[in-house]
Amino acid sequence: MISKFLSKLKSILFKSSVSSETTLKKEKKQIKSAKNSKTKTKKVNSKKVIETLTTLPGVGAKSAKSLYEAGFKSTKAVIDADEKDLLAVSGVGINLVKKIKNLK
Repeated sequence: MISKFLSKLKSILFKSSVSSETTLKKEKKQIKSAKNSKTKTKKVNSKKVIETLTTLPGVGAKSAKSLYEAGFKSTKAVIDADEKDLLAVSGVGINLVKKIKNLK
């Protein structure tokens, strides 16, 4: 009689631990997939912004990436920026700043 009780108890405990483990695994997978989708959208958005920055005269891929990393997220932000702020970005020289400022 005690052995039957213990076997039922084991089966109940075993089932509950397995079900909780599987739900934890499912939750972890959902969290991972959510994180991956966020990083993919960030990468896509940064590529789009960098591509739009290359439409400015004299701005190539390297300088566009430098401008993006310096905090310039749009062409308007680059055009409206102060000359000193643009010169502080690596890969941006005085000639490029002059070309950008001629757009105003």
